[in-house]
Amino acid sequence: MTAQNPIPYNAPYLWQYIPLALQVLVALGAACGMVAVSYFIGKHKRSRVKLEPYECGMDPVGDARGRYSVRFYMVAMLFILFDVEAVFMLPWAVIYRQLPAITGSRMFGFWEMLVYLGFVAVGLFYVWKKGILNWSNDKADL
Repeated sequence: MTAQNPIPYNAPYLWQYIPLALQVLVALGAACGMVAVSYFIGKHKRSRVKLEPYECGMDPVGDARGRYSVRFYMVAMLFILFDVEAVFMLPWAVIYRQLPAITGSRMFGFWEMLVYLGFVAVGLFYVWKKGILNWSNDKADL
């Protein structure tokens, strides 16, 4: 047992997960407690207005199963593409200077990132040529 590690060295391995289990229990207890307190303290008056679906302050009109333009899904995929790019580039940038020692080649990390950015550029070029980024041409908006 040390000052930094209060668990003794001869303790079973699973004891190291006790702080994590306690944190999960506290989080679940807090969530359940807030829901329970809200249920017991809150007012429960059902009315016609309260039971209607909320549509950003507007009266709901028509069917909720409206059709979306394919452009919506293409932009969502484009967002995911660039989100994954950022998630991939951050760790690469953090260890960039250590990559020669890790890989054994001085330029390996640079060329790998260049290939990856090439794939991202091809994806961006594709959606640009398809006109996905030009919202003024879309006639199928809701």
